[in-house]
Amino acid sequence: MMDQASRIASVRTVDEFDRARAQEYALLATLLTRSPDAHLLSRICALRGDASPIGMAHIALADAARRTNEQAASREFFALFAGLGKGALLPYASHYLSETLYGRPLARLRETLQGLGLQKAPERTEPEDHAGFLCEIMSGLAGGSIPASADAERIFFEEHVSRWMRRFFADLERASSADFYAAVGGLGRTFIDIEAEAFALPA
Repeated sequence: MMDQASRIASVRTVDEFDRARAQEYALLATLLTRSPDAHLLSRICALRGDASPIGMAHIALADAARRTNEQAASREFFALFAGLGKGALLPYASHYLSETLYGRPLARLRETLQGLGLQKAPERTEPEDHAGFLCEIMSGLAGGSIPASADAERIFFEEHVSRWMRRFFADLERASSADFYAAVGGLGRTFIDIEAEAFALPA
């Protein structure tokens, strides 16, 4: 969880669509920072979809949740994000944008977070440019729990999310050790595409 050090007045109205977007980001944030427990898997199994790209991604994620269990998902999470095997991924902006860790993308992100009055909670050990952290911040901006100016969400997405996160989700979707998390990658890739198209539209 990102602690808020200071609050600024928000001039942005949050509607039902934004709340749905915030929930989508929150789900991705949770699944990228820890493996799902039995309760969360049960909730994911209940996801419904339709013929839209995001609806089909929800259906695929629900199907994947039915094929796994808490223990299998935990092993998969470890192999993908904590292990040292061939299929392990590095879900960091610095890795994707500068082919290093703790690089300039992280420094720029920290400057942005300071401007938003946010700082990483002490118990969080991952650097702030972790994909799960960034989805968590986007959830807060979309849902209004992080007060910010009306254009802050678009700027944050364009500067810190859209330049690399689609590639990360595509890599997750194709990872050899992924089954449940391949569906998470598919959902993330689809959702980032939708967000990028929406933010590109004239205000």
